[in-house]
Amino acid sequence: MSDKNAEFIIVGAGVVGLSIALGLLQKGHQVTILDGGDSDLSASKGNFGLIWLQAKGSHFAPYAKWTHKAVKKWPDFAKSLEELTQINLALEQTGGYEFFTDSNEFKAFQADLKQQQIHLGKKSSYEILTGDDLRKRYAGIGDKVVGATFCPLDGHVNPLKLFSALHSAVLTLGGKIFSNNKVKNITPLQGGGFKLLALNGNRFYSDRVILAAGLGTNSLAKQLDFVTQVRPQRGELLITEKIAERLPFVSSTIRQVNEGGIQIGGTSEEAGLDDSESLNVMVNLAQHAVSVYPQLSNVRVNRAWGALRILSPDGYPVYAQSHQYPGAYLVTCHSGITLASLHCSLLAEWIIDASNQSTLEAFSENRFSISSAA
Repeated sequence: MSDKNAEFIIVGAGVVGLSIALGLLQKGHQVTILDGGDSDLSASKGNFGLIWLQAKGSHFAPYAKWTHKAVKKWPDFAKSLEELTQINLALEQTGGYEFFTDSNEFKAFQADLKQQQIHLGKKSSYEILTGDDLRKRYAGIGDKVVGATFCPLDGHVNPLKLFSALHSAVLTLGGKIFSNNKVKNITPLQGGGFKLLALNGNRFYSDRVILAAGLGTNSLAKQLDFVTQVRPQRGELLITEKIAERLPFVSSTIRQVNEGGIQIGGTSEEAGLDDSESLNVMVNLAQHAVSVYPQLSNVRVNRAWGALRILSPDGYPVYAQSHQYPGAYLVTCHSGITLASLHCSLLAEWIIDASNQSTLEAFSENRFSISSAA
């Protein structure tokens, strides 16, 4: 098979790739998305679903400001996507908590929030509560909780509904999605444009190409003269049975999905490409949840799984255009759901016309080249 009609080809049909595609399509551009198979490692299918600002970018001001823009833009983004697809994203953005059972960790996180506040100025908004404050607010909070922080802009969404809605919206607006077409090679063509060869032998041609392939990025990035190399980080999750009682809060480690189950997570492990779950981590997750909210001790765990995050060398997003091959772009981040509202808007606009390089210069891969040279 050969497809020669693409203005843009996006490699990767996860939340990041689909969000960019939606933005390009809404501005009248032709978009084809190439994706691998169901067995490929995918961060989008194991996401916790948070839309989260707390402490993001505390040590990197551009990321703090970028994340703030994203969470502020989410309500309008969700409304537009729901109207287009008639899919309820189950967005709840009424504030979220970070709970702590360790006093030193609590103090360290408060310091991060203060640093983030320096970057955001008057846009910053958070609250610090002692354990006693929390127990007055929510009678069920456990005695082991020493305190928490709260940000009114934080929230969550059903990540699978978001994924489904983005997929549907892209098709509705005329985008093409080719699954089981994992890209093996990308060849820049004389005179401009690119040829993409899939493992199954299919060939695709485009004027411009965007790498949003998650953990499949590294080999393709080198072919287009990008220096960015991503790495995996495993997170593990528990899902409980559905319960009728609504959890009275949302936190970065405990949330109730709209169908009723409790999702418990928040781990970070260096395990290479191993996305399996481990018993000791599952036990720690369950113990943490019960420490925060003891009523969960009587709730049955139905499922557990591991999923891999995609991290750049410094953990922050990368938005890069190839110096050697104009028209080739690389996009990677590990907060694809939080940033979806900007990937669909400001990032898509930048890709369409990247002449104003200063807009996203802080997220270019130049920072890695400078670091290597030093």
